[in-house]
Amino acid sequence: MVERYVVELSEVDEKQGALVGGKGAHLGGLARIGGIRVPAGFCVTTDAFRRIMAEAPAIEDRLDQLSRLGPDDRAAIGELSAEIRRIIEGVAVPDDLTAAITEALARFGEQAAYAVRSSATAEDLPTASFAGQQDTYLNVVGAAAIVAHVSRCWASLFTERAVTYRQRTGIDHRTVQMAVVVQRMVLPEAAGVLFTADPVSGNRKVATVDAGFGLGEALVSGLVNPDVFRVRDGEIVARAVAAKQRAVHALPAGGTREVAIDPRRQEQPALTDAQVLRLVRLGRRIEAHFGRPQDIEWCLVDDDFQIVQSRPITTLFPVPEAHDAENHVYLSVGHQQMMTDPMKPLGLSVWQLTAMAPMHVAGGRLFVDATRGLAAPASRAGLLDMIGRSDPLTRDALETVLARADFVPSLPDPEPGGPAARGAPAPIETDPAIVAELIARSEASVAALRRDIRTKTGPELFDFLLAAFEEHKRILGDPVSMQAIMAGMQATWWLNDQLWEWLGEKNAADTLTLSAPNNVTSEMGLALLDVADVIRPYPEVVAFLRDVEDEGFLDELPKLAGGVEARDAIEAYLDRYGMRCVGEIDITRPRWRERPRTLVPLILDNVRNFAPGAAERRFAQGRREASRKEQEVLSRLRALPDGARKADEAKRMIDRVRTFIGYREYPKYGIVSRYFVYKQALLAEAERLVRAGVLPDREDIFYLTFPELHDVVRANRADHQLIRERRDAFRSYHALTPPRVLTSDGEAVTGAYRRDDVPAGALVGLPVSAGTVEGRARVLLDLAQAAVEPGDILVTAYTDPSWSPLFVAVAGLVTEVGGLMTHGAVIAREYGLPAVVGVPDATRLIRDGQRIRVHGTDGYVEILP
Repeated sequence: MVERYVVELSEVDEKQGALVGGKGAHLGGLARIGGIRVPAGFCVTTDAFRRIMAEAPAIEDRLDQLSRLGPDDRAAIGELSAEIRRIIEGVAVPDDLTAAITEALARFGEQAAYAVRSSATAEDLPTASFAGQQDTYLNVVGAAAIVAHVSRCWASLFTERAVTYRQRTGIDHRTVQMAVVVQRMVLPEAAGVLFTADPVSGNRKVATVDAGFGLGEALVSGLVNPDVFRVRDGEIVARAVAAKQRAVHALPAGGTREVAIDPRRQEQPALTDAQVLRLVRLGRRIEAHFGRPQDIEWCLVDDDFQIVQSRPITTLFPVPEAHDAENHVYLSVGHQQMMTDPMKPLGLSVWQLTAMAPMHVAGGRLFVDATRGLAAPASRAGLLDMIGRSDPLTRDALETVLARADFVPSLPDPEPGGPAARGAPAPIETDPAIVAELIARSEASVAALRRDIRTKTGPELFDFLLAAFEEHKRILGDPVSMQAIMAGMQATWWLNDQLWEWLGEKNAADTLTLSAPNNVTSEMGLALLDVADVIRPYPEVVAFLRDVEDEGFLDELPKLAGGVEARDAIEAYLDRYGMRCVGEIDITRPRWRERPRTLVPLILDNVRNFAPGAAERRFAQGRREASRKEQEVLSRLRALPDGARKADEAKRMIDRVRTFIGYREYPKYGIVSRYFVYKQALLAEAERLVRAGVLPDREDIFYLTFPELHDVVRANRADHQLIRERRDAFRSYHALTPPRVLTSDGEAVTGAYRRDDVPAGALVGLPVSAGTVEGRARVLLDLAQAAVEPGDILVTAYTDPSWSPLFVAVAGLVTEVGGLMTHGAVIAREYGLPAVVGVPDATRLIRDGQRIRVHGTDGYVEILP
């Protein structure tokens, strides 16, 4: 292949990123859009960069060392990246490469001033912009200076910030090449940045223009505050004109300098309104060409805009696809399911196929469309009430959207006698036998599924699974099951509301529901205490478990004294709970049965922190506390006017909540039990595809939807490029934070706790489990890293049921996501842990090891000195 060291921008389009890097490809694409002006110039290609790297074999060893470092090893990254830069800048540019650059300069004007700009192949990507990670040099004059600055751009591929960015985004340093863009220098009256979507809210219909005098470097470096204009539907809807005291100008001989702005001009806008609107129209044209919102750098020269860069805005949360032009309001499923991490395509697809409501996918997360429920006054009131009890932040965000009278269409309530809006299920009797029957039905269904799926393979398996998904939904939608769930929730709300009104007692139901029966999730945490009781008497087993490094450790246990007993206890636990894991709503996540080592730190914590019999004592203690609270409440009610009636009503509700609240956790257990059966069958099919050479790895199926996998099985052929693209997209979704509420305009609407009854500086959240506790914050983002001491307070992003075994060892709970009836809240109440959930940025604002005080009754957290 003939190497091309220099190509003109006019020859380039956006498909040539491998040759000219992301910036060069985007500039070439921009130059091809009608009405868009781009400064002329050329690219020094990645062929040239590879030639230089080949002249420096010593870099290979440094790259090996870099690959072994984590993104937080700042000192080592800084030292190695500086060495690599020195090596690259020390390589003499070969004569033929210098000649190619010089010849190009001659065509564009050898004595003109140029901007010399890095253009890496992993730059300006749809999922990672790499903005500011490599270097740009302005107003460079003369061939020798330009060649020297090209060399500096090559070296800037290994700035500490660029290396760290690649480490964090999982990009291999060896796969990235550096081209360099050399463009005629533009000397503007004004310059700045245009975002074709609001970079803060994400609203795709709002463009934002930042503008200042002179070169854009003054804005980028923070030398001045820009004028800011917000434009929607062809109108400027907001403006803020800054006092711009300084600007950056180009020097005739090369380089730049800061200059003072004439005081009479400082508070004049850098652009007229007409120029702002014209610039936004150009931006919309660029956005349409590239097919996504853009971050555009522009210059104004003689009332004409020149575009010097355009790259995707990578921080925006994607919008679910809608097949109409109507407004939509989407609610995050992850915030209700306590799993806000991205899901792989197979996980998303299976959840969609087994869910009771239509689900929409965006950014690797699931959303439900709440627009119709919000449109009619009656359904809106019920929806807001239900959501508000669970998650006030979501309710506040919805009310923010509804306050914009034109966004959600208003529909009439159903006519009397017409179809009623879907409401709460009819009440049922307070009968423990109902719960027992529901559990028995679910267990029988899972047993039948396990039995019947064993003989199914190939296309027949997929037909079987589609029928199993319908059975899954039938069980999930069982009216009696829904009635039981609602009975427990409504009794909780009644007790909290009425006992507050009658006795002035907050969240009384928290104590009344301690050690409620049939709570499979709280039983799971206590059962791991029983496993620890079996292991504790055998020091050799305990020592072995401390050093476990692979998943085959259960096979090694029988070689130790007490090892058979330990293995059998863990196996029995896995038989009952092995289908669970962190993020269990995603079928692709590794289950405890697949990775039993996940449980080892929790077991060891229980061995160390508890005495034998702790599970039984804890459950009995909770039952006694609940009974004492019941007697206290009823006694106080009887002393009130009309006390006998109030006490009788309260007693009925206490019996009701204790009968049904534990069942609230069981449907999720049934779901994940079925999911593990589905997964095992699909992985067996994946193994067949691997043996047949259709797939290189069985987990490739995780990056296909269920229908796509069905097609692969039928055709014995897979689209490997699609799987690679899905892997890359999934990796990129980790950098996105899903909003609780998202509109079809792309606006991520954040709610607020509108409270003035908390101390200054306190972190506000939702009170979900009463009590106050003070202790050491243990900030954990990964259950596998759990190492807690008695009295620690768990601080994490979210807790799904898999975190429950850790709850027995902590004294309190703080989460960023959660609601009154989400799993973490229910189990915190079961165990009597003071808990505050829905605390924005808790894992960032609270440092691991800090002392904090959790006010679980009043819903706030204090960080103590």
